[in-house]
Amino acid sequence: MNSFVTLLLLPLSWLYASVMAVRNWLYDTGLKVSSSFPVPLIVVGNLRVGGTGKTPHVAWVVRELQQLGEQPAILSRGYGRQTRGYRRVTPQETATTVGDEPLQHWQDFAGAVPVAVAEDRRLGIRHLLAETTATAVVLDDAYQHRRVQPTLSFLLTEHQRPFYEDWVLPAGRLRESRGGARRADVIIVTKCPAELPAAEQVKIRQRIGRYSRPGAPVLFSSYTYGAPVAVGAAALASPAGVLLTGIAQPGPLREYLTHAGYALAHHAAFADHHAFTAAEIRAVVAQLPPGGSIFTTQKDAMRLREPALQAALAGVPVFFIPIEVRLLGDGARQLRQFLMSSFQPHAVV
Repeated sequence: MNSFVTLLLLPLSWLYASVMAVRNWLYDTGLKVSSSFPVPLIVVGNLRVGGTGKTPHVAWVVRELQQLGEQPAILSRGYGRQTRGYRRVTPQETATTVGDEPLQHWQDFAGAVPVAVAEDRRLGIRHLLAETTATAVVLDDAYQHRRVQPTLSFLLTEHQRPFYEDWVLPAGRLRESRGGARRADVIIVTKCPAELPAAEQVKIRQRIGRYSRPGAPVLFSSYTYGAPVAVGAAALASPAGVLLTGIAQPGPLREYLTHAGYALAHHAAFADHHAFTAAEIRAVVAQLPPGGSIFTTQKDAMRLREPALQAALAGVPVFFIPIEVRLLGDGARQLRQFLMSSFQPHAVV
C-alpha cells in the first residue's frame, strides 16, 4: 500500500483503533470478565493479520510442554473452515471442516495431541478439559480473544514487518494499536536471519520497548527447513518443479528452495488460506517441467487433501517442505523457564 492511500485511510484506522482501545479498557478494568481455568492457558498470537509464523511456534511450545512431562492440547479458531462451533480434529476431518492449521497440528503430532477448533475459546477449553486429560491448553491465534485470561501470552512479530512500523487496519495490517504489545509476557521476533547481528537485536529491542511491558523479554527466532516430504505415495523429489503456495509470506520458502538448488519453473502464489479449486490445480500441473515435482507448504498440503484436488493431482509428485523454529541465542532456555513457571498455582475465575 502506497503512502498516499495509507494517509487517506488513517482516519478509519484511528476509528478502529479507538473501538479496540475501549474494548481492551473494559477488560483491563474488569467491566468485562475474562475467564481462567484450572490448567495453564498459553496464547501464541500477534498484532498483525497473518504471516508471523504462529503455527510452527505453537508446535515448538507443544513439544516443550511434552518434554516437561505435560499433556498439552491445542485450541484454534479454525480459520477458513466451513463449519461452526466446537469440533475435535480426527482422521476424518478436512481443511474444509476444521481449517488447514489445526489439521496440520494434528498431523504433526500423529494424533497424540488433542486438537480442537471453536470460535468461542471458553467453550472450546471446557470441552477439551472434559474430553481429554490435558494439563495445558495452547491457544493458537487468541491474542485478541480477551474473554479468556491467559496464563502466558507470547506475541509474535515478523522481522521484516515489525508491528512498530505498521498501522491499524485498514491503513495497515494491525488488529489493534501497537500498545497492545503491553499485554505480552514475551515478544518473539520471527523469521530472523540465522545470524542476526547483536547490534540489530539491540535496536529492535529498543523500538519494541516503547510499546511493551517493562521487563518483558524480546527474543528472536528463525526457521530451519527440512527435506521435502512426499504427499501421498512415496517418491523422490525432482530437482526441478513448481512452487504452489497459499500463505501470507511465501518469499522465504521460495528463496530457500532456490538456494538449495531446486529449479523452479513457476511460482503459483495465492492468498493466505486460499481454497484451491481443481481448475487452479490443473493450471499449476500444466506448468510442470517434464519429470518435475510440485513443492508446497505443509499448511497448503492440508488443503490439497480434498478429493477433487487429489483427482487433479493424480500421478503428480507433490512434496511439502517442513519448517521448524529455532530460538536464537539464549531464547530457548528463557521460553522454557516461562513455560515451567506457568504451572504454578493460580486462581480460577
